[in-house]
Amino acid sequence: MSTTVVKKDQFKERVRGWANRLDARVTSITMRPMKTKWASYSTTGRLTFDIFLLELQEDIQDYAIVHELLHSRVPNHGKLWKSLMRVHLGDYEELEEKLKEIAKKSSLHLTSVRSLSVPGDDTK
Repeated sequence: MSTTVVKKDQFKERVRGWANRLDARVTSITMRPMKTKWASYSTTGRLTFDIFLLELQEDIQDYAIVHELLHSRVPNHGKLWKSLMRVHLGDYEELEEKLKEIAKKSSLHLTSVRSLSVPGDDTK
């Protein structure tokens, strides 16, 4: 079994663990290269994560995981979502900044900083 497959399996297991803790509905977890986002969550419970996340520290991975799973309950990035992020990750803004810095330095990203966002959400 390749290292990437092992990393994917471990990542998906962590996603399932967070989903259980957050009581979030997850119907599928997919990892693939993404050009403009780190991750996305559909209202049907489908999670998609950028494969590049496998190369990052676990605390940054957790930021991406929790960020998306909270959208199962809160569809935007308003006060409630921010409060829940703080409850589950503490100073999540620090992790968010680290991820933005990685995006700026990475040649894999097209134009601006990648986002973890819900389509149509402009409350960042």
